[in-house]
Parts: sequence; C-alpha cells; structure tokens
Amino acid sequence: MVNKHLTEFDFERASGFANAAMALLKRCHLPAFPVYYELFYTYATGANPDLNARVNQIFTQSGTLTADEASALCEQFLEINNMDEKLRAMSRAMSRKISDVNEAIEFAMATANSYSGSLQQASGDLESGIDDDALKMLSSRLLKETRRMQDMNRRLEAQLENSRDDISLLQRDLDEVRKESMLDPLTKIPNRKCFDEQLDLELESATRDEKQLCLLLLDIDRFKAFNDTYGHLTGDQVLRLVAQVLKANLKGRDMPSRFGGEEFVAILPETELNGAITIANMIRSAVQAKELLKRSTNEKLGRITLSVGVAQWRRGEKAAQLIERADKCLYAAKSGGRNQVVSERELPDAPGSIDVA
Repeated sequence: MVNKHLTEFDFERASGFANAAMALLKRCHLPAFPVYYELFYTYATGANPDLNARVNQIFTQSGTLTADEASALCEQFLEINNMDEKLRAMSRAMSRKISDVNEAIEFAMATANSYSGSLQQASGDLESGIDDDALKMLSSRLLKETRRMQDMNRRLEAQLENSRDDISLLQRDLDEVRKESMLDPLTKIPNRKCFDEQLDLELESATRDEKQLCLLLLDIDRFKAFNDTYGHLTGDQVLRLVAQVLKANLKGRDMPSRFGGEEFVAILPETELNGAITIANMIRSAVQAKELLKRSTNEKLGRITLSVGVAQWRRGEKAAQLIERADKCLYAAKSGGRNQVVSERELPDAPGSIDVA
C-alpha cells in the first residue's frame, strides 16, 4: 500500500535508492528495463541480503554485471521467469514511478497550502494593525517561508524532470517487451498470439475494404523422426531455417508465424487463391532446395520438405473457420504423400474438386 503521508525523509531516501539503481544500470551498461531497475533498486535498499551477497560477489570478480547474469538474478530473486511476468513487473515499476510523482506533488501541495496559510495570517495581521517590531518579525517569517517555498519548487521541478525521463525509458522498454512477447523465441518470427491478433485485424480490414485474403498452413514433413534421429538442437536449426525461408518469400503485409511445434502459418492479405498457391509452392521449393549440414561435424543430413494447405477467406466467416479449412487442406497434403501444396479447391467437398491421391 502506498503511504499517503510520505515524509520529506522518506522522499529523499526513495529518491536516493532510485538514483543508485540508475547509476548501477549505467555502470553495467544494461538497458533500463524495469526488471533490471527493480533488481538494482532492491540491491540499493539492502532488503534482500542474499541478492546483495550474490551481486557483491559478481562485482568483486568482474567489476560489472552482464545482461545474462542480470536476467538470471531477476529470475532467482525477483521470480521473473516468463514474458507475462516481465510485463507485470514493468507495470509495477511504472505504477511505483507514478506513485512517486503523485507523492511529490502531494508534498508540494501541502507545502503550498502551508505557505498560503502563512500569507493569509500575515494579511490578517496587517489589516488589524501591527507595530514596527511585529512588522519586522512578520516580514522575516514571510521571507523564510518564501525561500522555503522556492526551494521546494526547485526540488519538485528536478524530481518531475527525472521522473519524466524515467517514465519515458519505462515506456520505451515496455514497447520493446510487448514486441518481444509477440515473437517466437526460437525462430524470431511472430508467435501464435501475434498471429491470432493479426488475423482478426486483417479479416476486419478485408471485410471493410472488400478485399481478398488467403491463409497458408505449413508443416515440416516427418519432423519427429528427424528430431529423434539427429537431436533437438538440429531440429531447432530446421525450425529456424523454415522461418528464414518464410521471411524471405513473404513481402509487404504478408505475415509468417510459428503456429506450434513444427507447424507454421502465413497470412496473405489482398491475395486470391491462385496467387497464394504460387507463393506456397515457392516456399515449398525453397525449403526443399536447402541441404542441411550438422554444424558440429559438417555431416550432410539431407533435405527436408513441407506440406502446405491453402485456403481463401469467405465473406462472413470467422477466423476459426478459415483456419479449419486450411488445416483440412494441410491434412490432404500430408495424406496425399507430403511435399506438396493442396488448396481448398482440391478438397473432396469443394465445387469441381478432384480426388487427392
């Protein structure tokens, strides 16, 4: 709970901790991510002796803290171990900074009210008439109060300036983490969450502008067997390769995403079915053309292939319906022998469809 009666001592103490945290961030050349800020703020307060002992040990050994070491400390001592928690931590840091600003303003307002009361009292004394000695005392008191008010204003101005800079950094870092939360950590392309949000936006746009839209659903053929044979690290290399091919062959507003496991998906706005089939075959051919090498031994691992399902959005249908139809096309491509593209035109229940071998 925020203390509504923050004393001047508390204010100075909290500001000192904040300044120490920022100084440590600069010393270690770490970005001003709120999680790192919280780490060093906690260190500055000495509230966690185990944290301080570990940080002091690292400083003694190397004189600084790397980003990896800072992240590990955050996970160990701040219990920040996933992107959602990082976002919550950022929100808490932002709330604390806003609370600091509000408390500084409240303190300044209390000082201003006190000054206003002094002026009103002085005005009453002057109206009632006072002698020369009392006037001198009154003038001295008002001068002292005025100087105190001026000093408070200068301190408030400096505090607000620092807080403005800190909040600006927090906002920038929040934007960066939000972007990071939308990326698949392995392949560095948009993740399922990002895909779901973007598909809804693109369907709204297609509905509004009466445009076409297609969806590709792609699956790496026999990926489990590949993983079992060569190991998960090599499997990760394959996933990154497919992601790179997708990015290289998709342009403009086209967006690739990792759908889950060895499945990928691509949104193709303003694209009709024939164009989407052409793009799907380009991607399939580009992946098949890549010969895999095991980096540690330069052993040739052969080639991988993709099966691709292609569906075109129909007016009025929901995202789930479009995804389901693309998934049926993908299943047809897999069951038909793999390493091929199947569109909704070729599904058994499609008008003028042909049987899939």
